[in-house]
Amino acid sequence: MWFDLNVVVIGMPLLMKGLLNTILFSASSIALALILAPLVALARLSRRLWLRWPAASFVELIRNTPFLIQAFLFFYGLAALGYKVDPTFAGIVTLTAYGTANFSESFRGAIQSVPRGQLEAARAVGMSYLLAMVRIVFPQMIGYLIPSLTNHFTGLIKECSVLSVITVPELAMAAQWVIGETFAPIEGYLMVSLLYWALTGAASWSMWLIWRRNNARQFAASKAGGAIQKQQFTRAVETSA
Repeated sequence: MWFDLNVVVIGMPLLMKGLLNTILFSASSIALALILAPLVALARLSRRLWLRWPAASFVELIRNTPFLIQAFLFFYGLAALGYKVDPTFAGIVTLTAYGTANFSESFRGAIQSVPRGQLEAARAVGMSYLLAMVRIVFPQMIGYLIPSLTNHFTGLIKECSVLSVITVPELAMAAQWVIGETFAPIEGYLMVSLLYWALTGAASWSMWLIWRRNNARQFAASKAGGAIQKQQFTRAVETSA
């Protein structure tokens, strides 16, 4: 079997449009989830049961059910109740909920990684709990947070492909259109795989740059130091997976 380059020529415009949509949908969901996730994490760490229990229930429900089922339930469930929603809107909402639940666990773990004495000292000098979190804990937790978030970012980008089942016009849906036109599934899905690999690789590389900059004071600004940083970041990502 030979790889047909004509399929690439025919299908690439459609796939690039699907790739752009995937980037837009993923970026929107990640941005919204990054706003909501710290709030959910703080609610889970709260001593107030009326905050902790709903947050824990939301996180466990999302993390312990398949994303495919969540997308089906939100899109078709609302339709069954008489509320017709746009597939793209439904996809972004579902992705945001998925990202919020997973990101919140990264935030919670990073917050708990900062020595408890830091928060207690801030409280002892008169800071409120929220102010101590923002000024003392959050800046120190970045190094713990980024490796775990990297896994969740790439996972969310890949989960975006599931939204093709509710006709969201992202990359996997574009691949189905190309295959329908060319009857070449191997070439179509191979191109999609390469595009997803490039997209998730770019996301991981960007997060590594942020992590490296955050830890720049701990390493010498040399080629050898950069290699050590990348090895440590890779190990941290693998450990948090």
